Amino acid sequence: MTMQRTPLLISRLLDRGAWIAPETEIVTLTSCGTHRQTYADAAGRAAALANGLRDLRIEMGDRVATFMWNGWRHLEIYQAVPSMGAVLHTLNIRLAADDLRYIINHAADRVVFVDADLAPLLERIADDLPSVEHWVVCGEPGAEPWRSSLPNAIDYESFLDGFGKTVAWPEFDENAPLGLCYTSGTTGHPKGVMYTHRSTYLHTMCMAMTDVMTLSGADCALAIVPMFHAMAWGLPYTAMMLGAKQVMPHRFMTPDKLLELIVSESVTVAAGVPTVWQDARALLEAEPDRYDLSNLDRVGCGGSAPPLSLIRWFWERYRIEMIQGWGMTEMNPLGTVSRRVSKYAHRELDEEEQFANLGKAGLLSPGLEMEIVDEEFRPLPHDGRSIGEVIVRGPWVCSEYYRDPQPDRFHDGWLVTGDVAAIDEERYLIIADRSKDLVKSGGEWISSVDLENHIVALEGVALAAVVAQPHPRWDERPVALVVLAPGAKVSEADVRRHCTVRFARWQVPDDVLVRDALPLTTTGKIDKKALRAGLAAEGYVLPELRAVPGEPDAPAGPASSA
Repeated sequence: MTMQRTPLLISRLLDRGAWIAPETEIVTLTSCGTHRQTYADAAGRAAALANGLRDLRIEMGDRVATFMWNGWRHLEIYQAVPSMGAVLHTLNIRLAADDLRYIINHAADRVVFVDADLAPLLERIADDLPSVEHWVVCGEPGAEPWRSSLPNAIDYESFLDGFGKTVAWPEFDENAPLGLCYTSGTTGHPKGVMYTHRSTYLHTMCMAMTDVMTLSGADCALAIVPMFHAMAWGLPYTAMMLGAKQVMPHRFMTPDKLLELIVSESVTVAAGVPTVWQDARALLEAEPDRYDLSNLDRVGCGGSAPPLSLIRWFWERYRIEMIQGWGMTEMNPLGTVSRRVSKYAHRELDEEEQFANLGKAGLLSPGLEMEIVDEEFRPLPHDGRSIGEVIVRGPWVCSEYYRDPQPDRFHDGWLVTGDVAAIDEERYLIIADRSKDLVKSGGEWISSVDLENHIVALEGVALAAVVAQPHPRWDERPVALVVLAPGAKVSEADVRRHCTVRFARWQVPDDVLVRDALPLTTTGKIDKKALRAGLAAEGYVLPELRAVPGEPDAPAGPASSA
């Protein structure tokens, strides 16, 4: 052994921010302005919090949950709980009561921290949570004093009072559990993924890399992605490691509030799901002179694929780079990233080639391995055309679910992701769909993702989702559901005709339904399961076979593409 064997514990990274940038601010939006504290303040409060939890007899490996918005207290808990050796369990505030009840009981959480405005959601199920011994409520500055029926609820600030603001973080095995996140789950109960100190340490460092998010201590980072969603994609931890200024929106998530924060705090990098940036674009188009975005350099976008038209719009209008990322809760969560840079230093890509790459899910993050395979787990060619299931492995990829065996999701040391994709000659990942969302028409696959991205590029269409509907001859056919921009007049024929620009006639949706809104999942993605269920409840039936507008009559099946 020639090198020191220092365990990769997250406390070593998180302490660095307060060490190198003690006066850098953490800013949280509140109902009466902004709350500001320094990294030095945050470190002292995190130490007091850890001391308080030890006083409650919280020990190594105990689960401590949060039911909170993005904010300064949530960040203090992010630091204190894992650093003391306990497990941070971030609860999704948008889950139904039954799912919350299952998750809290399955994790056996001993302490739950909850924002006061969210407490009523937990009051309804508190009697069904036998493992929870302590409730800590976080009131909002300037608001009325909180009241709650949660048993023996403690005020967060009162809880911290009386405990010292210094602590010696313990040293332990780097493979010890750090954080617990549950997937939203499409079938059965949500599944838990237990992150370790080693996995999160390496993921945190990877996030800062130039080819990933190019984060540095000079940045001002706005995490719009919720801190309960795969730990905000790792952004809070990376920013804390670097001593970068952090801005958090708390519950104020409307486009105007977010854009005002970006302007007033000189945000340089932000991260959120595509719907966040689509809503921001709509407001920016409606009020083009209201917001000065000159400081905003790049935005991370994940959860689902952003339309290429949205990526282009932010670049062409504001020179803001939209960085598409692909990953999942099971991957801590980062997998691939697509950047608006030439891949090879010796070969310049023109703008069209760059944007073509931005429409892909991106290149593999350092440290991970990825492959596409057929049903027999045989590797497929990386030719950009062969479609297979994506499998991944690496130091921040889970090897099992927490107390929930799912053998179909793991194969010979690989995670079976459930995504269907191609890998091209330059090793870009091109997601075709989730396996459950592909449309199989006449034995041929149709990608709902490709159709959606193309439909959203049609002027006047704000959102689009494509789902399969049963067909007596072709097994399934695609149906598009769209939300139009305010005042837009786009017909079903316009959408179907637009699809013929890129797709064969048999791939064009058989029907286009205009909706006022589309349901979203708890993580901000379009909820296709809810869409399919809604169509079934309506008794929706596909219209009789019709020709694509502007084209001769032809059957709408794969044979017609010949």
